[in-house]
Amino acid sequence: MTTGASAPMDGWNTVPWKQMQRQVFKLQNRIYRASKRGDSRTVHQLQRLLTKSWSARVLAVRKVTQDNQGKRTAGVDGIRSVSP
Repeated sequence: MTTGASAPMDGWNTVPWKQMQRQVFKLQNRIYRASKRGDSRTVHQLQRLLTKSWSARVLAVRKVTQDNQGKRTAGVDGIRSVSP
């Protein structure tokens, strides 16, 4: 699977979810530790990295479309659910 911005989501079922969760969790831990030691510059850089991370974005989309109640809301294409 490619990780570019225009990557098709044909491989949604083949996304390594555990690996994505691990990457996001590690980054969140780094943000926490930098915050704990008062390193605001590093916190800002890591937060920026997290918001631009493909792993975090894919997990966010998954959470909204499959885990939350948003999975019952029809999208612009009129399709009400995304198969897992």
